[in-house]
Formats: sequence, structure tokens, C-alpha cells
Amino acid sequence: MAYSFDSISILKDGKRIFPVMGEIHYSRVPRSEWKERLLKMKAGGVTIVSAYVIWIHHEEIEGEYDWSGNRDLRAFMQEVAGCKMKMLLRIGPWSHGEVRNGGFPDWLLKKDFEPRTNDEKYFETVKNWYKKIYEEVSEFICNPEDDSTKENPIIGVQIENEYGHCGGLYEKEGGESHMRRLQKIAKECGFNVSLYTATGWGGAWTGGMLPVMGGYCDAPWDQRTTEIEPSGNYTFTHERNDHNIGSDHGFGYGITFDLEKFPYLTAELGGGLQVTGHRRTIATSRDIAAVALTKLGSGCNLLGFYMYCGGTNPEGKLTTLQESTATGYLNNLPVKSYDFRAPIREFGQVSDTLRELKLLSYFTAEWGEDLCTLPCEIPSEVRPDDLTSLRYAYRSDKKRGYVFVNNYVRHQKMAVHKAVQLQSYDKNTVFPKTDVMDGDFFFFPFNMTYGKTLVKTASVTPLTKAGNDKNKVFVFYSRENDNSAGNFFDFGEKGTEQFLVLSKKDALNSWRMSDGRLIITDSDSYAVENENKEIEITTRSDGEIFVYPDLEKTPSGWKKTGFVNKNSAKDLDEVLFACYEPEKNGGVEVSAYSTEKITEENGSAFYKLDLSGLVENLRSGSSDECKTNLNDIFVSVSYTGDSANLYEVKDGEKKLLLDHFYLGEDFPWEIGLKRFAEGKTDFSNLVLEILPLKKDAKLYLEKWPAFDGQQIAALHSVSCETEKKYTISFVN
Repeated sequence: MAYSFDSISILKDGKRIFPVMGEIHYSRVPRSEWKERLLKMKAGGVTIVSAYVIWIHHEEIEGEYDWSGNRDLRAFMQEVAGCKMKMLLRIGPWSHGEVRNGGFPDWLLKKDFEPRTNDEKYFETVKNWYKKIYEEVSEFICNPEDDSTKENPIIGVQIENEYGHCGGLYEKEGGESHMRRLQKIAKECGFNVSLYTATGWGGAWTGGMLPVMGGYCDAPWDQRTTEIEPSGNYTFTHERNDHNIGSDHGFGYGITFDLEKFPYLTAELGGGLQVTGHRRTIATSRDIAAVALTKLGSGCNLLGFYMYCGGTNPEGKLTTLQESTATGYLNNLPVKSYDFRAPIREFGQVSDTLRELKLLSYFTAEWGEDLCTLPCEIPSEVRPDDLTSLRYAYRSDKKRGYVFVNNYVRHQKMAVHKAVQLQSYDKNTVFPKTDVMDGDFFFFPFNMTYGKTLVKTASVTPLTKAGNDKNKVFVFYSRENDNSAGNFFDFGEKGTEQFLVLSKKDALNSWRMSDGRLIITDSDSYAVENENKEIEITTRSDGEIFVYPDLEKTPSGWKKTGFVNKNSAKDLDEVLFACYEPEKNGGVEVSAYSTEKITEENGSAFYKLDLSGLVENLRSGSSDECKTNLNDIFVSVSYTGDSANLYEVKDGEKKLLLDHFYLGEDFPWEIGLKRFAEGKTDFSNLVLEILPLKKDAKLYLEKWPAFDGQQIAALHSVSCETEKKYTISFVN
């Protein structure tokens, strides 16, 4: 299975593909949860897993390599292979990744050479590191010269990160030479892969490798503690370098490679944002999805998200392992939490962001090959600070394609555009008039063929296909501010194909199985297909699910309650979804838990927590139903303060288990307990420390609390919620 690329896209066996890539750091995720996280990523439409191999996580002490437990890269690769996903391995040596020293071990910084230079002693040290990584992953590399490895997951390797943009050599000859040398060393160590990538933004050197770009909705690393200017990543533009969009520099300023030779690919679209000590940015699902849609409309042919899966920093042997100002970096980050407000959160929660991004992932999985061939046309580029002009672009061959509209910019009020008459690129096809409201972002097809049906225009967005070859349905969804009254399509030639238009809410809660079956849950549930082709319904609500096509028989533990027409389009066939609900529903009874204020000290408040009964529920189960279905228990800690720490107390000593930076009273700290069920942590004697938030603190909060005095450190409540998992033991 040969992977390659040209100036347009990545190719697989000569055929264009549109991958979706998501970052997960295995060393920041409990090993027992790896498979579950990967299957959730796959359910979200991720096809390529990307991951840093973080040097300090594996060789904190020189010569002592740790590939055990959560650091077991070989075991993680086995899980990736078992989930039938592909991998882009980011081998550094420098990663950043909000890690201490950017991932460099402390001992490396004490050597008699300067890291990230062209010193031969540095290259020799890197070579030793690359060799060690290769020893762990050699059996998983897809070698383009060895056909027997074609199914192996590792199809690409990223060399370094932001080299020449964030450290390294800033002079061209030295920088490019450095990147080429690292690639040569990687090949000498055995990394013979089809795709070698390098980050390409902000003046970074790529050494002739495949450049991948980035783009975030905000900048929590920005040293300002105020609202910042609108991000250029919400504008349709041919400029790939997001740091210079809308600036006074010329097109392509800060790009070190030939734009004509390489496809537009991304590896670091912000799947969320990691909060920092001074800047507590809350990245919402719409903040993230509008950027992704804008990049898609701007010609991007790979959507890569960093992070896609949040995590928790591992224990260090010598130091804590997070980025901090004490190590010369701009930001202070939590010691433990690397939640990132990612599509999959720190404790495995499936967020609204995953649901939003899934709409694009499902679309590109079905129609991405064709989309790759459609160039981007932008009639008029809009500056980031222009909040009144209509932002739109085409992916079109000038006769057919898609029109993209984005009227969403984080924290900005956008002008409303009434009775907009969208047109095809060649202006020969006219859409019905529509209102583009503040906060809208969408794309519509024109002159596109679905099966044997020609759709001249549609005021709904394609999502996926459902059913099988005998019973195929083309699935679309309407936008939240739709005003088409159900008249969604202008058909040219109409074939026998069925068309289904879901509401935006149902689309967000839709999950596609590999056999074409579509399952719709509620917003407190989600569906994952596991490696055994079983459907797993994970829920906090015990809500009903809707299935199309229907299952051949009612699965054990479920009851069918009837059929529901989910088609909201007028004058189109009914599409009946079978409705199922669990036979046993209602919350699982959990043991009592308690909180007690202990003391106040230097403005901080301390509370004793006893959560041992909840953890015991997960370890042994409190009932037959609990043993069968209980998947996790989430504890919600509502507090006001600068930050909070959770400690285990044993023999008078406190050990930090978890921590959290305060975001506002509307965003409590949610902790998943499942990861502790197999361990020996004593949850009967926990201490919760809430550090004071000062009224005059120099930090950015999107919503400040009300102050009675000069500071606050208070616990408001502790509550818990159960999550259950049901397995439907077959997929027809």
C-alpha cells in the first residue's frame, strides 16, 4: 500500500485521499484507556493518529529508558494496529507539546553542545534516541519498498517541530541543512516511510519535507491578559501561514517552501486550547468547528487536529514534566492536567467539539476524494477585523462544487445578511434566497451528482451515506438558522436514490457504523463500533437510540418501541428509523461520598473528600446491573478560586493526583474515577486544595465571579454522575 503526494493531496496507491488526523499522547493517557480513546477517535472520523514520542517521558535520566506502563510505545502501536488506524509518528527530537524543556531531558541541556544546532555531538545524541524509538516501532512501519508491510500503521514520520520558528537555527542554510540531516539520521535508523513531514508555519524550515500547517481560534500563549483581536483563521484565504493573515506582509511571507509544489495539509488545527496560568481561554465547539470549516473552504486537503484527545501528565522521576516559566517558557501550565478542552477530554469525555468536527470528518470520508480535486476560489478575501462583509469561498471546477460561508468569529458580533442570493462559481446556478445570521457557518453543494441524481442546488449540507447497496440513502443536515421551510433541493435529473435531511441536532448526534448503519443518540450519549464489530452505546441518560437500517432482531437488553420518520425535507420519501431503549433504565445506585472543610491557610481553602465508595462501585459493582453496565463515575467539583489540587494523603504525606485551572463558575472541574479503579490509591482520605483567586489578578478570564472581598477560595458543591455502557453484540 503505497502512500505519496503531489501538489494537490496525499495519494494512496495513486488514488486521492482526504485524511482526518487527530493527536493523542499515549504517555498522557492511562494504558487501560488507549483502545477506548482510539475507538472514540475513529467514531469521530479520525483516520490517522498522530502522536509525539516525548523524549523526557522516556529518558528522563540519561541512559535509563522507560517504555513501561503508559509509556509503552510498542503496546500503544499494537492498539493502533488493532483498531485498523494509520499513524503519523512525531519523533522530534524537540516536540514542545507544552512539556518541560519542549520534551528535552534536563541532562541534554547540560551537555557541552547546544541542542538544535548543527553540532555533530548533538546529532549523535539524537541518533541514539531515534534508534531507541525505532526499536519500539520497527514492526509497525509501512515500508514503501516492502510489500509485506503494506498494512502496517506507521505511514509517516514528522521530523522536529517548528524548527526555525520556535528555537533552532533561524538562518536559512543552517536551518534547512539541520532538517535534512535529521531526516537522513531517521532513515539511517530504519524509518523508511512514505511521508516525511515538517511543520511549515511562521518561517519554520522544512528541509524539503512535506509541510503541514496549523491554525488556532485564540492564543492562550499570548502574554496579554485582555481580549485579543479577531483570529485570521476565520477568514477564507489562500494564505496558509495563519500568523500573517491580514497583516501588512505580502502573500506567503514567513513561508519557506514552494507553495506550488506541496498540497495544503494541516497537522495543528486547534482541536481545543490548553489553558495557561495567565490566559484562561475557553475554546467552544463552535469556535473550533468554524475554523475547521473555513480551512476546508480555503483548499485544505487534510484536517489535522491538535489535540484531539486530552490527557494527564505522567509522574516525573526528577521533576514535574509540564511547561512552566521556571524553565524559560512563556507559560505556566497545570502540573498534571493536559485536558486541552479537546474533542475527547482528559478523562475520556466525548465533547460537543467532537460532534461538530464529526460533521466534516464524515463528509470528507465519503466525498473527500472528489473534494481534493476541486480548487479553492475566493472572490474577495476579507480582513480578520472586517465583521460586516460576507465571507464566502468556493471549492469548484467552475461548473460544480460547494460554496462555503462563514459568519462566525469567536467573541465577535457579525453582521446579519438578509435574503442572500448565493450563486455557483460560474454564476449560472442560483440558490434560493437565504438569511445568513450572526454565528452561521455552513457549505452547500451545487451541480453535484449523488448516485444518478443531479442536485442543482441544495440549502442543506451533505453528511454521509447510510444503508447498503440495495437501500442507499444520501444523508444531509440543515443548519440551525435554516429558513427554507423544508424545500431543500433543486433537482436536475432525479434518480431512485433516497435523500434524508436531519436536523442539525440529530446530525451532531449521528454515528456511522462500518456497515453503513446510522445510529442517532441524544446529546448525553454516543455510539462506538469496537474491534469486534459490536456497537457500544455509552450514556449518562439511558436515552433511546434510533437506528437505520433497522437491526434484524432486537438485541438482548433492549426493546423496540416503534419507528420514527427522521426526514425533515418536504416532498421526499419517509426514512424510518427504528427506535430502541434499554429494558433497564434509570441511574445506577452509587455509594455515599462526603466533603468536609478542614481549614484555611494563606488564603487557600482545604477540604477533606471521601470518594472511596464511588471507586469501590467501579471496582466491584453495587448490583448486577452496575457490574454489567457501569462504565465510569464522574465527580463534578464546582468552586471559585485560581486553581484546585486534589491530593492523596497517606502517612501524613500529600501526593498530587490531579489539578485544574479555574475557568469560571459555569465550568466546574469534572473528574473521571474509572482510571483509579484498578489502582491502590486511597480515596477515603483525599484533600482538595482551592487556591485563592485575587480580585486584582493579572489574568484573562472570560467571566469573572463577583467578589465580596479581595479574593475568593470557596467550594460550592461536589456531585457525581454515572456513565453506563451497553453493548449490542452484533452489527448486521
